[in-house]
Amino acid sequence: MINRLHLLKEYIAILDKNGLIAEMRIPEETMEKKVNYVSFNSQDIRYDTLFICKGVHFTVDYLLSALDEGAFAYVSEVKYDREAPNAPYIIVNNMRRAMALMADLFYNQIWKELTITGITGTKGKSTTTYFMKYILDEYLRDQKKPVSAVISGIDNYDGVINEESHLTTPEALDLHRHYDNAVRSGIEFLTMEVSSQALKYDRTYGITFDVGCFLNIGTDHISDVEHPSFEDYLAAKMVLFGQCRIACINMESDYAGMAIDAAAGKAEKLITFGLKPEADLYGYEVEPGKRGISFRVRCDSFDEDFKIGMTGLFNVENALAAIAISYGLNIPMEYIKAGLKKARVSGRMEIYTSTSGELDVIVDYAHNQMSFESLFQSTKKEYPGKKITIVFGCPGKKAFGRRKELGEIAGKYADKVFITEEDAGEEPVMKISQEIASHVHEYDCECNIVVDREDAIRQAIETADDNTVVLITGKGRETRQKRGTQYVDTPSDVEYVETFLAEK
Repeated sequence: MINRLHLLKEYIAILDKNGLIAEMRIPEETMEKKVNYVSFNSQDIRYDTLFICKGVHFTVDYLLSALDEGAFAYVSEVKYDREAPNAPYIIVNNMRRAMALMADLFYNQIWKELTITGITGTKGKSTTTYFMKYILDEYLRDQKKPVSAVISGIDNYDGVINEESHLTTPEALDLHRHYDNAVRSGIEFLTMEVSSQALKYDRTYGITFDVGCFLNIGTDHISDVEHPSFEDYLAAKMVLFGQCRIACINMESDYAGMAIDAAAGKAEKLITFGLKPEADLYGYEVEPGKRGISFRVRCDSFDEDFKIGMTGLFNVENALAAIAISYGLNIPMEYIKAGLKKARVSGRMEIYTSTSGELDVIVDYAHNQMSFESLFQSTKKEYPGKKITIVFGCPGKKAFGRRKELGEIAGKYADKVFITEEDAGEEPVMKISQEIASHVHEYDCECNIVVDREDAIRQAIETADDNTVVLITGKGRETRQKRGTQYVDTPSDVEYVETFLAEK
């Protein structure tokens, strides 16, 4: 809650204290000016705004527009003396960290009034986040309190904003705005996904999570524009344990030991979970069903039955993570059980069946090596003997390794593949699709490139017989495609599936 506006000199002091100021030109009288707003969006300017120059597509025109609309000074890594000769400026050597500190000051560390859980991992972040939301909401409703807030790769809810997400973890200013909205709405708990990019580039810098949870890590996001190496990716994930009070760690991960070491001496409490008996919370007697999974969990204080209303054996680990987090937060058992049983995650393992009852189509967000491998393995176990058709694509200008990894996994497990558009952005869909197809072709698998996603899903369903299960992955219930630099409205995969199944 913005209950105090700070002087510009206070922003300068905190940037200087952290060694971030390279140069500045601020008249003495401007030092005493109150900063009414902080923004990096030239279309979101109020009077006396401190404007932040950032972004891949930033041009000086954005700065000039901001100054015209009411910005009185700018913060940048680049000086614009020629274009804006009279504008006061602060030149910083690390814009990401500077922005996090400015957001923290502007919103007066509002995050301290929330109980925040941060969840990181290559796969399962969204599902675990929503498992937590269902658990917390069961608990909060019983106390007649507002439901919890969520920030995820699917959508964001903070009591004021309810929107489809474009970034797994928002930029620092947007993140602190969500915190502020949540507190103003009377919300007490917030669960969020924390991406490796957010940790590497300081979007959560300065925040202390009440619980930090590590699920797993695979070889994803390795590229010139994300993480140059797996070691860099792994190091980014470990940053979370330097800023959490309670650390929850999945013992099923090959890097659980590194996570435990990272949390040692930093977190106040460590809780491990997994399917190994040595975990603090140990899951066992896993029994899959067509519409859910039952299992037991044992720890030092209980040995209880649980059930999740979602398929996919990999979701047991996500449920164990949510139980561990809830245990750390002292959520009563009845709400943990009730929340998990009711939990549904939009676009995650959603099963749609033909009118004949023989053809199942599964819509899932699986989009990287780990999630693809898990989805196929789970499908093989839950639909023994059935053929698999899959529809998928890869995003443009990021995670380039996925094209090989997903192509190889699809070729290895699927009987028929349809490659299509999936947020291609500034890359041609056909170019991306052909790269993926070159790896599918290494296996004895039928491969089709159908650029139009609607047509790809239609063909996959129309050509599937009753001995086939169809997987539609990557987009779930998202209603936009990134084309160029814009997000264009489109029907969701779920809408396409429901339409074409009704015609089959």
